[in-house]
Amino acid sequence: MTRTLLLCIALLSFTACGKEEAKPPVCTTKPIQPIKIIDKPIDFGPDRIAMTKEYIKSHYGKVVDNIEITPKIILLHWTAEMDFDKSFKRLLPEKLLSDRKDIVKASALNVSSQFLVARDGTIYRLMPENWMARHVIGLNYSSIGIENVGGKGNKIDDLTPAQRQANIDLVFYLKSKYPSIEYLVGHHEYKQMESTSLWLEKDKGYRTVKSDPGEKFMNDIRNGVKCLDLKTPPKGK
Repeated sequence: MTRTLLLCIALLSFTACGKEEAKPPVCTTKPIQPIKIIDKPIDFGPDRIAMTKEYIKSHYGKVVDNIEITPKIILLHWTAEMDFDKSFKRLLPEKLLSDRKDIVKASALNVSSQFLVARDGTIYRLMPENWMARHVIGLNYSSIGIENVGGKGNKIDDLTPAQRQANIDLVFYLKSKYPSIEYLVGHHEYKQMESTSLWLEKDKGYRTVKSDPGEKFMNDIRNGVKCLDLKTPPKGK
């Protein structure tokens, strides 16, 4: 009850469910329509906040009073799960599920993401946009994560046209709301960011191989938001 109340109060500061006006970017001649975002909070109470602070301290060397971030990156993912409810339930608990042996040594803090996009393009906000989510190694402290339901078997880009449009709309919304955002990055590209000042991971042995959401999906989204001039990761790793 306490956890739900805490998160709901935080979410209210970002407006309630429904339509939200994003300031139209000056780079487009097409008016941006109100974007509909549905709030569907994951469990994010005092324990998860404390684990997040500890993660920031142990992995990034920062001692913080809160888990608010200044967004610099929008980072896109797929869930590798075709069912919305199953995807949501993996992000819901405060602690990692037992099958995440690949990252549990780094922290018991569960993975999360600020947004989850359903197969029909419906956008769900899972937590306050400027709270740190654990969704990518090295870049959590400056990134907003968007998970997309799909990527069956973690092998193929089967994300829908509706999801592609939703991601484009969400990037426009976020860039308008947070002018500090500079980069648009796919999860499979995250290691290329190691050469930037935004990379904070202290553990040189903590890396995983990612394939999501793939080059085709990223090209589609980048083409859709080309006028925003968002940076791509430096070439390299």
